[in-house]
Amino acid sequence: MRTRTLGTLACAMLVLAGCGRMGDSGLNPMRWFGGSQQPQTLEPEGGYPTTVQDGRVPMAHVTSAKWEPLYEGRMLVVTGLAASKGWWDVALVTEAPMPRGRIRPDQNGVLRLRLVGKPPLADTFAAANPPNPASDTVTVAMTIPNAVLPELREVVITGAANAVSLRR
Repeated sequence: MRTRTLGTLACAMLVLAGCGRMGDSGLNPMRWFGGSQQPQTLEPEGGYPTTVQDGRVPMAHVTSAKWEPLYEGRMLVVTGLAASKGWWDVALVTEAPMPRGRIRPDQNGVLRLRLVGKPPLADTFAAANPPNPASDTVTVAMTIPNAVLPELREVVITGAANAVSLRR
């Protein structure tokens, strides 16, 4: 009887030792049949991006910026001029990395944007010719929702050669 009691106690101690910290041990009964391992963090693999690397470069000049009223907020309309003809995929991007579809100003109430685009291929007609300011301007827009407007004091749009500031 003593041997059976000692054997039962040894098995119970082994099972309890396997349950240590619920998931760390290979003897844990919860992991015997392929129990799921929960992620330890919500951070994506490789961490959060620190810079935006989309291959676009700043446009040469930001010529103007203005506000247009919308029902759901305001639309920021920016006009720029490239260094040559043929620029494409022009957009306004935030200087600080932000999740897609979310915009927020910094702690001073300033939203910093860059006017960027992709230049034409190097050996093309468009790349060799300077732009005509009357016909080769580029206009892009960004919607600023009502939820962001109370925190927003100023918008600064930066190009390669200049920057334009627009107060709310």
